[in-house]
Amino acid sequence: MPLIDKPVAELYQYQGRNPRPADFDSYWDEALRELDATDPQPELVPTSAIAPRNSEAFDLWFTGVGGARIYAKYVRPKNRKGKCPAVLQFHGYSGNGGDFSSRLAWTSEGFCVAALDCRGQGGRSEDVGGVKGNTRSGHIIRGLDDPDPRKLLFRQIFLDTAQLARVVMGFDEVDANRMGAMGGSQGGGLTLACAALEPRIKRAAPIFPFLCDYRRVWEMDLATRAYEELSFHFRMFDPRHEREDEIFTKLGYIDCQHLAPRIKAEVLMYTGQMDTVCPPSTQFAAYNKITSKKEVVFYPDYAHEGLPGETDRSFNFMLGL
Repeated sequence: MPLIDKPVAELYQYQGRNPRPADFDSYWDEALRELDATDPQPELVPTSAIAPRNSEAFDLWFTGVGGARIYAKYVRPKNRKGKCPAVLQFHGYSGNGGDFSSRLAWTSEGFCVAALDCRGQGGRSEDVGGVKGNTRSGHIIRGLDDPDPRKLLFRQIFLDTAQLARVVMGFDEVDANRMGAMGGSQGGGLTLACAALEPRIKRAAPIFPFLCDYRRVWEMDLATRAYEELSFHFRMFDPRHEREDEIFTKLGYIDCQHLAPRIKAEVLMYTGQMDTVCPPSTQFAAYNKITSKKEVVFYPDYAHEGLPGETDRSFNFMLGL
């Protein structure tokens, strides 16, 4: 078959190209302390969007770092017996959490489900802003030119995933020891980030995860589509690449491959080997750093698209919680 990236044997050996900042661990330890000091103030509001017969559906609001009010859809079984397992769901880049009805298969099996809207994207979550530098195109580079690396927007979004996990784990109906996380593309990257920052997550199913190994994307000449803001940033703000090492090192703070060693969950990852949006090697830069139980499912002829059987397999995987 044709290859757009490394052969499978080499993928399993690949360790990534993007630099890891020297203070990476202290950066995220400090970020988690900020999260610890942030009162989530969760609020559940019954929704008028849907009236399921066997489930209860809510607009869930909570406070993330920086004071932003963050939104998620929350659905739980109506007739519960004891505590329920729960699944967190994360959406693709620039999108939102989708419709309530798509979660009802989960509640029919006794699960509670929370689907996050990323701040500043296509949903209802608040982006409080406050960074210096370009905000024209893309969230990867949001805050990249601010002197303070804590202003990187994906730092705050990553922390929102952990805050959502903490909020849902705190609900009376949820068994905090039986929680999973899942999503595709950006949602796959956020699944990895969430499992890394909230180690109580037990199962994680990232589908072709985004937000991994930025320098590899650049070197493959694939800074287009989802990663096109990397190209935009260099063209507009560093056209001669005089700051290239500095820029990629700073992006290392929000590179999921460097968070991956913190993951304790069992991981089931999906990779399309023809993916030119999130190239397989970038995904494996993260996958190979996961030390917990893990498996990858390959789709040799598929790219960044729906993967036949993935939804059912992920559903069965989470039923094991």
